[in-house]
Amino acid sequence: MVDSVLSMDAGVILKYLDLPVDYRPSPADKPVEFLTKHLNQLPPHLSSKFSAVLTPKQRTMVPAIRNRRLEYLKSNPTDLSFTHARHEWPNLWQGRERPGIEEGDEERQWANNNFLEGFDKHVKKLGTLLGGYEEEREAERVRNVRRQQRAVQEDEFVPEEDDSDSDEELPDQIETEAELKEAFERRIRELFIYGMLEGYDYDKVDWDEGLDVDNDRELEEKWFEEEDEE
Repeated sequence: MVDSVLSMDAGVILKYLDLPVDYRPSPADKPVEFLTKHLNQLPPHLSSKFSAVLTPKQRTMVPAIRNRRLEYLKSNPTDLSFTHARHEWPNLWQGRERPGIEEGDEERQWANNNFLEGFDKHVKKLGTLLGGYEEEREAERVRNVRRQQRAVQEDEFVPEEDDSDSDEELPDQIETEAELKEAFERRIRELFIYGMLEGYDYDKVDWDEGLDVDNDRELEEKWFEEEDEE
């Protein structure tokens, strides 16, 4: 499958790098090994061809791709911010507030400050009504996402046999909203790095040569050292 998808592009890629047609590792047969050696030499229009044969999780094996993801995180991107991530991946958020509160407030503010500006107070009650509708829509969306996630987990669940290790001490329960937020943000970052953030557009990061830095290896090692310390 890999060979059939990349075989037509392999020649173009090898020619761009001035490599022989029988070069090994081949971009068609060994895409991970090839990218490990040559990703930083490829422009986006060629490196992006590997999206057809490598999932974001598989690409994590390429050090240069992990480094690009790390560099992207350093910019504090909006699409991985707490507010956006909580909306995009509600099944990962364990906060206690009712889903949809923030979205409902935003809808009310928009209606009152923009759409209903200049109307009397009776008409402005519509803003409250619209906010309530938006709040309920978001709450229902979150419930559906979590319901679907539970269904998937139940389908994949395989009971394990009891053993003596089952009584291991559980970690301290996270109680404050600040701790919940910190744990959630860390979880999002980890899933992003390892190519496991469902529905995320990894192509815009993995093939962005502008994210390459001279000290890629030092950056990667530093991040994993911090992981071990924590």
